[in-house]
This record gives sequence, structure tokens and C-alpha cells, in this order.
Amino acid sequence: MRTASRLIVFVLTLSIFAMPVFAQSNPKPIGEYRAWLAHTYKGSCYISSQPKESTTDPKNVQRGAVYFLVTHNQGGRVKDEVSIYTGYTYKKGSVTLAIDGQDFGKPGDLFTDRGSAWARDAEIDRKLVQAMVRGSSMVVRGTSSRGTRTIDTYSLSGFTAARNAINKACKIR
Repeated sequence: MRTASRLIVFVLTLSIFAMPVFAQSNPKPIGEYRAWLAHTYKGSCYISSQPKESTTDPKNVQRGAVYFLVTHNQGGRVKDEVSIYTGYTYKKGSVTLAIDGQDFGKPGDLFTDRGSAWARDAEIDRKLVQAMVRGSSMVVRGTSSRGTRTIDTYSLSGFTAARNAINKACKIR
């Protein structure tokens, strides 16, 4: 089931950050909540944010779109699924995440798949989202397959309101 939800998230992501070809295939905006956008798309609901600050070492490395998503689907089969997109191919096992300066989870809680990182399981997703609700800032660190180190800093301002909006839209309690 996580593979199917990854496909949905990938399609949603393309429609958010790429120019849509067909109007009827666009996600429907729910609202903007400070640093977070909420949308519905074909039975799924998601929130997204882009980093307020990104750094790379070495500097001036070209990257694709960078964003963080939390996804639900109607009926609650998928709830609070976290995914990170970095705009390059991650080195395996290179992603770490901190909320308000506190490291989240332990090594192996996040795994990489090409240009994405995912929580290892639904329990880690749940714990991460709970920490995001309480937090104000989130830092994602990663290393590309070519050795470029990145630090992406996200604001969590508006996260709870955006999540509440998709909870309502997808009838999640």
C-alpha cells in the first residue's frame, strides 16, 4: 500500500511544481496556511511546503524542486504519510531530520529512494507529524549520490492548520 501512496504523492508533486497540461487533472486547492499549502487530488489530500532556506556544500549546486509533503487518502487507509523531495538523488541512508534543534528518530527511521526520503513505517510517520504539530522549525539534512551536502530549513508555521484542513477534506479523525 505504501508503494501505491508513493505513486499518488509523486503524481501530486508533479502537478504542484510542473506546469499542468490539462486543467481537469489539477489538484484542487483547499487553502494556504502560512508556510503550508493544502490540496485535494483524486481522493487524496496533502499539504506541502518548500524550504525557507536551503544551503549546499559545495555552493551553487543546481537542484530540482525541494519540498516536504504530508499525505492522507479518503477513508484513512493512508494517514500522515511523510515524504521529502530534495531535487537530486540521495545517497542511501544519508537523510536526517531535526525539529526545533532536536534530532528526530534514530538512524534508519528515514530511508531514501532516488530523490525522495520516506519514514520507514506508519508509526514513524505518526511520531514525526506529532512533533511537527508541536514544533516551529524543521531541518532536513542529506547528501547527494555525488557527495553534495544539503541543509533545508522549513517553517512549521501553519502546519497544524493545514493538516486540520486536509483532515476535514479527507474525513480523517
